Amino acid sequence: MATVTSSTSASATAALATTTSGTTTTTSVDWDALIEAQVATKTAAADTIETSITANEAKISAYQNLQTLLDTLVTSTTSLSKSIVNSLSDSTFGARAATITSSGDVSASSAVSMSISNGAATGDHTLTVEQIATAHRVIGTSVADKSADMGLTGVFSLGLAGGTSVDVSITSGMSMEDIADTINAQSDSTNVQASIIQISSTEYALTLTALNDNAEITTSVVSGDDVLTTLGVTDSAGDFTDVLQEPQPALFTVDGISLTRDTNDITDVLSGVTFSLLQATPDGSTINLSIDVDADQIAAALEEFVTAYNAVREEVTAQQTLTSDGTADSSAVLFGDGTMRSIMTQIEQAMNSTVGGLSMTDLGLSFTDTNTLEFDTSVLSATLTEDLSGVIALLASKTTASSSSLSVVNTNSSPPSSFVLDIAVDDSGALTVSVGGDSSLFTVSGNTIIGASGTVYSGMAFTYSGSSSASITVTSTSGIAAQINNIADLASDTSTGSLQDLVTSLQSQDDRMEQQINDINERAEIYRAMLVSQYAKYQSAISTADTTLDYLSALLNDE
Repeated sequence: MATVTSSTSASATAALATTTSGTTTTTSVDWDALIEAQVATKTAAADTIETSITANEAKISAYQNLQTLLDTLVTSTTSLSKSIVNSLSDSTFGARAATITSSGDVSASSAVSMSISNGAATGDHTLTVEQIATAHRVIGTSVADKSADMGLTGVFSLGLAGGTSVDVSITSGMSMEDIADTINAQSDSTNVQASIIQISSTEYALTLTALNDNAEITTSVVSGDDVLTTLGVTDSAGDFTDVLQEPQPALFTVDGISLTRDTNDITDVLSGVTFSLLQATPDGSTINLSIDVDADQIAAALEEFVTAYNAVREEVTAQQTLTSDGTADSSAVLFGDGTMRSIMTQIEQAMNSTVGGLSMTDLGLSFTDTNTLEFDTSVLSATLTEDLSGVIALLASKTTASSSSLSVVNTNSSPPSSFVLDIAVDDSGALTVSVGGDSSLFTVSGNTIIGASGTVYSGMAFTYSGSSSASITVTSTSGIAAQINNIADLASDTSTGSLQDLVTSLQSQDDRMEQQINDINERAEIYRAMLVSQYAKYQSAISTADTTLDYLSALLNDE
């Protein structure tokens, strides 16, 4: 930023002082002050320009602060603006909560644990467990020293029934520990793990455990010594001598349907739900699973939105502050700003939206006397219980199709209210999609239809399951959160947003004014140099005159 120095015209007068004493006149001039006073008349315009730059910088800072607050508002409304609920969606409405209870002589937490993915179907289910899946486990006979050389040289095959078997090579000089390590080096392929159990201070035994439930360990001699028989794991016929645990499947019922799985981690019975069986349930006992929308997460998301909205509202209010005499406060640098007012008006209009007979009051939201939001979670909880789909429609973008052959995969925060999707299917089953005869608005990959980037359809996606051509009407609504998300996003974008346009314009103005100041200062410095040269000549002439005066005075005094 340019620095400008100025002084008043009085400085020039003060710079020149004349005194008389007797017959001798002495003139004393403050040449530097005189030069600075004259240069200041040339730089005075730069002071005015600098004041304008300072005012612009205050506005830029205020606009950028508003951008930041609006960007936070975008973040807070993103998950609330999405109505699509599936395992991949980050919509707040896809969050699920599970409750596990039991009836009869069983502890629910001891019998089963459960995890739920976003978008899992809500509902209640019953579970009974006849038996849990177990892994095959065998043990050999004991040896006195697990670190002593076994003196065995041989190769045996090891694996699980139906899986991959691998040759395990044992060399002379290996101990029981070495043999266990050699087996475990192949565990990724064999799915069999070896361990050594200390039975007593002088007894150690080798165990083999299948890493997969309900799968039998298989082994056979390939060459050399029969290593596993020597260790007492198998007998001379190749059978296991001591089976600690037989392999078996999990047997259980869900909603009265009998099911069998080779694992206790069940992922393919209830979509989006994984439950782990921990123990069998006694006769007459039942585990009750309840899957519901996680109302706490929706409430937390709305709390975040309220905080972000109020921060924007309070900043806009601060920019409208008046002094006691009714004029704009000096801190209100955006007082009367049309863009800021337009953004806030759009957001307020979105807040007053009604969808399907519901409004923001049904969410527990209301305005205070200062136009900030307050939130009553108990009202939201009641509305969620009565009308979850209504809450989703009130807050999020929701898109539906007139035909069940077209499934909505995704939508954006500001979709068109209605359009007709013309789908043509050729003899090979390939799709061509257009809207109003324009085929550039969507791209097609297989049976997936995706809105083209840069169009109003960007972010929308569908799948088509039909086998013939069709014209399907697609309708959408944008709820409160979706509208605000779109408004705030367009305004806060630091590349193309409406506030950024103002920031860029002010910055350009400042650059031009800085150049004007530089030009003024450069001309003033040239003027300064001219004055210094000119006044040097004056000083020289005055000095000569003083010398002559002194000479004449001395001459007259001698006479």
